[in-house]
Amino acid sequence: MTTTVAPSRLPQLIDLAQDKSSENRRALLRELTDHFFGTTPRTDTEDALYGQILTQLASDMETAVRAELAARFANALDAPHPLMRSLAHDVSEVAGVVLAKSQVLTDSDLVDVVNRRTQAHMRAVSQRETVSEVVSDAIIDKGDDITLGTLLRNDGARLSREGSEAVVERAKANPDLHEATVQRASLEPDLLNEMYFVVEARLRQQILEKNARLDPALLESALSAGRARVAAEDGILPADYAESLAYVEELRAAGQLTPQMLARFLRSGSKTSFLIALAQLSDIDFHTASKIVERRELDALAVVCKGADLDRALFLTYAVVLLNDDGDAMGKAQSYARMYGELTKEAAMRTLRFWRMRRTAQAA
Repeated sequence: MTTTVAPSRLPQLIDLAQDKSSENRRALLRELTDHFFGTTPRTDTEDALYGQILTQLASDMETAVRAELAARFANALDAPHPLMRSLAHDVSEVAGVVLAKSQVLTDSDLVDVVNRRTQAHMRAVSQRETVSEVVSDAIIDKGDDITLGTLLRNDGARLSREGSEAVVERAKANPDLHEATVQRASLEPDLLNEMYFVVEARLRQQILEKNARLDPALLESALSAGRARVAAEDGILPADYAESLAYVEELRAAGQLTPQMLARFLRSGSKTSFLIALAQLSDIDFHTASKIVERRELDALAVVCKGADLDRALFLTYAVVLLNDDGDAMGKAQSYARMYGELTKEAAMRTLRFWRMRRTAQAA
C-alpha cells in the first residue's frame, strides 16, 4: 500500500521547513523524498509544493545529504524542475549525477550551467546519453581540451557544422585530441581529412580506411561542404614561382611534362618546378604539394602518386631523393614503398578529392 501526502498536509510541511534545526530539517527532507517516490499521481499544485519545499530544505543541507538527494532524483522523470535546476548548479560532487542523467533539465538549463559553472560540470553534461547541438556548441565554446575530449568521445553528442569546424581547429593544435577527433563516427568527411597532415601514421591509416568506405553520395556532399570553407589563399608563393610555372607550362605544351621529368627536377634542386609539376599531374593545389614535400610526408606522397597513376618505381625515386640527406634513406623509402603497394587506388582517389578542394575553390 502506497503512502500519499494529502494536499492539505503540504502547507503544514512548508511551515515545518522553517524549523532551523538541521536534524529536523534533514529528517523532513528524507520524509518528503520518501513520500514523493511513494505517492500516486500528483496534481500540478502538489508538484509545485514538493519542488518548493525540497529545494528550500536541500539548500541548507551539507554536501553529503545533497549528493544523496541528487542521486535519488537523477533518474526520476517527474522530479521537481526547480530542485533539479538547483542541484545542477551545486558543487560538482552534487551536480555531476544530475547533469549526466536527469531528463528533467532542459537545453536552456544545461547551457546556463555550461556558461556559469566549472569544467567538471561541463564534463558531466558531456557524458549525457544525448547532447543537443546547442548544448554541444556551448561546451565547445567554454570547455577546455579535456572537456572537449569527453564530448568528442560521446557518440550521443550531436555537433553542429560550425561546432565541428571549431573542434577540428582546436584538435589540430593538441595531439591529445587527435584520436578522439579522428575516431568520431559523425565527423564530416571533409573535416576528418583536415586532420590527415597533423596526426600520427596509425590515425592517418584510419582516415584512409574511412575514405575507402565512404558512400559516393556522402562523398559529394562532404566535398561541397568542404569547398565552402576552404580559403582561397593558403600562403605566400616562392620568389621563383612565376618563372618556374612558365617553364613547366612550356614543358607541358611540348608534351615533355612526364613523371620522369619530376625526378629530374628533384635531382637538380628545382624544387618549385617539381612542386608545380606534381600539383598539375595530381590535380592538387601548389600549397598542398608544398606541404607534403616540405614536411617529407611520404605517406601523403604515396597517396598522390597512387591517385595520379604514378607507378611504384617513380614513387620510390621521389622518396629516395627527398630523403637524400638521411643516412637510411633507402631503407625508409622501401618501407614507404611497401605502404604504397598496400594502399588501394580507391582510398587514394577519395582522399585526393578532399585535397583537391583547395584547387577547386581557388579556381571558382
